[in-house]
This record gives sequence, structure tokens and C-alpha cells, in this order.
Amino acid sequence: MKKRHLLVVGTFLLSLLLYIDRAAISTAKSSITGGLDLSDKQFGWILSAFALGYALAQTPSGILSDRFGPRIILTAVVSFWSLFTALTGAAFNFFTLIICRFLFGVGEAGAFPGMARASLSWIPVSERGLVTGINFSASRLGGAAAMFAMPLLIGAVGWRMMFFILGGVGFIWAFIWWAWFRNDPTEHQTISDDEKDYILTNRQQVAADAPALDVGQVMGSKNMWLTMLQYFCSNFTFFFALTWLYPYVKKTYGLTPEEAGVLAAIPLLGGALGNFVSGYLIDALYRRDKFVLSRRLPAIIGFSLATVGLLASMHMSTATGAIIFLTIAVFGADMTLSPSWNFCVDIGGKSAGAISGTMNMAGNVGSFITSLAFPYLTAWFAASKFVGPDKFLTKDTDAFFYIAAALNAAAIIMWFRMNPRKALQDE
Repeated sequence: MKKRHLLVVGTFLLSLLLYIDRAAISTAKSSITGGLDLSDKQFGWILSAFALGYALAQTPSGILSDRFGPRIILTAVVSFWSLFTALTGAAFNFFTLIICRFLFGVGEAGAFPGMARASLSWIPVSERGLVTGINFSASRLGGAAAMFAMPLLIGAVGWRMMFFILGGVGFIWAFIWWAWFRNDPTEHQTISDDEKDYILTNRQQVAADAPALDVGQVMGSKNMWLTMLQYFCSNFTFFFALTWLYPYVKKTYGLTPEEAGVLAAIPLLGGALGNFVSGYLIDALYRRDKFVLSRRLPAIIGFSLATVGLLASMHMSTATGAIIFLTIAVFGADMTLSPSWNFCVDIGGKSAGAISGTMNMAGNVGSFITSLAFPYLTAWFAASKFVGPDKFLTKDTDAFFYIAAALNAAAIIMWFRMNPRKALQDE
């Protein structure tokens, strides 16, 4: 197997673990809230603590990946978040749990910026769309696996032991990554000369002496702001699927934990497929010399599907119907990921880690807001006069879905104004 393909296997497994660790707490909601006597709103703050830590650490972790390389940074961040995954199982009240999840989020923040920086050095441009799609599809498969498998694991060993086990798996990955990976193909002792020459010739060319981007260049770029805003819109939709979808379908449709786990996994599987389709479409268009279209078209299709899926799901009277349209929505939202991350590498170059981290920071502000918006909006509209058979809203959750759909529709307009040919160094 080619060394760059082994790299993709490693990042695929990392992305899988990343989202198993992240989604596991959602499947343990009943056990945690019952055992620690927490309300839904308190649980929303626990979920948002992760998103806040994740968002705040994105740009710093991207800068560190650019400066020190993804070998040491990914080893460090995976070890760090695995420690706090394990410590989640030792939490004994609201305060200790919220601290553990915040620091867990800080650790996970370095994962995708580190992968983006590794991709810049190791992956030819013509393969990068599919590789990005593969990595993000793994995250959705990880989330789906968590929805299905973690309730079974909790039933077998309890929610605390579940977190201890997941933490141990992370330390194993970090050790293997440090032993095998090198920041650049030229540093890897066992790579063949043919593959090394192929990578060096076909990867994105970045001047070795290109200066790092400063904060003024990044935040003064229209391209950067549009990238951040559209990713905020995408994450607002997806993070609901990762966090509140399981308890939402379980409560709304009166399902058992196992039934809710199976149904909640389906949209995440749809997201995995959306990443594959988007990654393939990007590379196919790029090979046909449609560089700008290879970024815009998958994202525009994706945000359109997300808008339609969210709106349609609100009008379904059965769990199956709602899940079908939410799967379409998550499939669409995840079609936007590969073009977004490739866009960051396009405009960021040598600073790809910092740029992708900044975009992901904005996206996870969306995640932070989603974690709180769903329970708070639901509670507010449940007590309002706007919900009822003859009112504007049929269910107390409808307002959340209208907002999410509007954000996706706005992101379509943003992509028409984003230009992957305009590097931040040139603005």
C-alpha cells in the first residue's frame, strides 16, 4: 500500500474515533442526567461547553500545526482529549462534567486543522477532495456507530466505564501515529522514490519562504469571512444531528433507547455518504479544469438539500418520515464540508492549518449555539401562544428547524461570492 494511502487510513481512524468520543455523551444522556440529577438545560450547557472549548482552540491549534507539524500536534491533542474523555467517566456533578467537556473540546480542536496540514504536504491536489471526503465520512460513521453501539456498551458496563474505554483507545492511536508518521514525505524513510516524486510534483506548491499570515490579513479578507459564515450555517444543522437528535426522536416518538439509537444513526450515515459524493464530485470537476466550480457546486447542492430536508422533516407525523428527511438534510450539510476544507487549503497555502482552524472556530460557534438553542427554544415555545394545531407552529421544536433552514439558504448565496483563486496572501 502507498504511504499516502496509509496516511489516509490513519486519519480515517482518527476521524472515526473523534466522533465516537464526541457523540457518546448524547447516548448516555438519560444515565448521566439521572445519575447526577441534571436538567435538560444543564445538559445543553454541558454539550455547549464542548463546542465552546472546541471553537476557541481552533485557530491556535491550526497555528501550532503550521509551526510544529501535524506529527507532534496530533499526537499531543489526541492524548489530551483522550485523558478528558476518560475523566468524563469520573465526573461527579454538573461542575466537574462541564469542565471535563470543555477541556475535551479544547483537545479535539486540533484534529481537523492537523489533518488539513498533513494533507497539504502529503496529498496531490487531484486527490485531495476525495481524501477530505473520506476523513469527514469517517466522522459521520463514528457518530452513527456511537448512536448504535454506545447504548449497548452502557448497558453492559455502565456509562462511566464507557468513557474509560474510549480514552484508552485514543492513547493507542496517538502512540502509533507518533511512531509512523512524518511531517513531509521527504522525511519518511520507507517511502518509495516513485511515490515521493509523485507527491512532490502534484501537491499544492507553496513557496518555502512564504511568510505566515497575520491576524489582519486573515480577518480583513472577504473570502475568509464568507468561509466562516457558511461553515457556521453548516454546523448549526449537523451538530443537532450529533447531539440532540437522539433524545429528540426518543422523546417525540416514544422510542426505546435501542430504537432511537438505530434511527438517530441513519442521518449520520447519510452524512458519510454526502462526504463521499462531494469529495468525488470535487475531484471529477477539478480534473476537467473546473477549479472554481469544483468548490462551489457541491456546496450549493448540499446547502439546498439541507434546506429542503429540514423544512420537510417538520411535517412528518412518524419517526421514519422525519428521519428520511433529516437524512437528506444531513447528507446535504455534509456535502459542504469537503469544498469548505479544500477552499481553506486553496486560499491558505502554507497557513492552511490556521485558516482551516479559523473556519472551524466559526463553525463551532454554530455548534455552541445549537447546543443551547434547541432546548431553550423548545422550552420557550412550549410555553408560548404560537404553538398549536391552528397556530403558526405545529410543534414546540419547529422554530429551531425554521432557523436552521434559513441559515442553510443564506449559505447558498455566500458560496456564489467565494473565490478559491484568491489566496489570502494576495488580498
